[in-house]
Amino acid sequence: MKIREMEQKFKALLAEVKEQDCFNGVVLVAVRGETVLCEAIGIAEKNGDGTRQLTTDSMFELASVSKPITALGIIRLQQLGQLDWDDPVAKWIPELPYPGITILNLLSHTSGLPDYMELFANKWDPACYAYNEDVLRMLIEHRPDSLFAPNESWMYSNTGYIILALLIERISGQSYSNFLDEQIFQPLQMKRTMVFNRRVNSGFVPKDYAFGYVYRIRHGGYVLPDELPELNYVQYLDGLQGDGMINSTVGDLLRLDRALHNDTFVSPMLRKLMFSPVTMNNGETFNYGMGWLIEQDNRLGNVVHHTGGWPGYSTWFKRYLDRDMTLILLQNGERSHAYTQQLVKSFEQIMAGEDYDVPIPAKIKNVIAFEPKKVEAQLGKYKFANEQGDSLYVEIYLEQEQLYMKLGNGMTLSLLPLTLTRYYEEHTATELEFLSDEDGKGIRLLWYTEKEPEIAERLEY
Repeated sequence: MKIREMEQKFKALLAEVKEQDCFNGVVLVAVRGETVLCEAIGIAEKNGDGTRQLTTDSMFELASVSKPITALGIIRLQQLGQLDWDDPVAKWIPELPYPGITILNLLSHTSGLPDYMELFANKWDPACYAYNEDVLRMLIEHRPDSLFAPNESWMYSNTGYIILALLIERISGQSYSNFLDEQIFQPLQMKRTMVFNRRVNSGFVPKDYAFGYVYRIRHGGYVLPDELPELNYVQYLDGLQGDGMINSTVGDLLRLDRALHNDTFVSPMLRKLMFSPVTMNNGETFNYGMGWLIEQDNRLGNVVHHTGGWPGYSTWFKRYLDRDMTLILLQNGERSHAYTQQLVKSFEQIMAGEDYDVPIPAKIKNVIAFEPKKVEAQLGKYKFANEQGDSLYVEIYLEQEQLYMKLGNGMTLSLLPLTLTRYYEEHTATELEFLSDEDGKGIRLLWYTEKEPEIAERLEY
């Protein structure tokens, strides 16, 4: 397909997206480094005077799209001769109470480190900001069990990337922020990219900053996550860096994309290693390299990408290596992740020269008045179990005339009534249903996360 024809299709698609009023963010598509589409839709900030609109130069928190950049920081240290992939983490962080973990284990999510978010949800004072050294200290103090021995399995690990940021600091002798700025952002002319913790550094806001909002039906639209009690972790975890907290623009991420094609910035041999699946001890592989998910698309060829999600932000950075195409999607207000997935699919259909499908917005939920006295039988603890025998425990509880579901990792989800037994959860955009026996007591909980619901049995209450 000719570039001009592709551009026309992108604009036609975005015209329909604007009409749907379901997308709030900036999107960029490039072919061989040349921008074919770059458009901003929606608001960057709500304030007393009205709203400030997004621009194509708006700066967004990247959430987990920070991870490829943290990984690149480690790669720069390797290029400087200051580490090797098989070096034990204990060489620089001997106090970490999980032996045998290598730098490559951290990069590829094969370390088995426990989830710090669950630990902090249960043990941290939410009135205090947490910093990376606090994560290390909490792991030492509480020693939660590792998920598996190093390189025995694969499990996405935010904790691992916090430890990588600490490694960058200990090996380089610089702060994580200064090292990335010196080694990556400045050399690549990424002038609108920085490590920035907005709440910790509340006295400073970068120019044209995109504040992250969450959509909540009961609040009548987009609100800051800081206003919702169930999202209080955005406050106390705001001091952390490495697994998130890099802020950037679509233009700067395109500069990074081009640098990763440059043999002088990253050698071809090293680039191949970055984008190769990790091999575990049993010989099995998983399609994650050094900070990048790896995918083979039968239309677009070899693809490396990463997504990011944090209350207020939804990000996607996809690089189509065989076609030398790039798709960057930065949102500061997402109503439905399923809609975002459909939109990415629509862009890819155009990139592949196919007819595209217009994303279908989620149906507006008809929330009814909540009646606290009628939910008593639904309260209690429930146990989900999958085919592998793993268990997930959740608690359904009532607080200030609002029904909540608390997950085992400490995350709390609010439930909005659609009927007396069926509820909508906005954060995951999923529905839940309680099934009762003949006595009217809730004995099972169905969570419609996929085509087939996950089923939980109610425990004694």
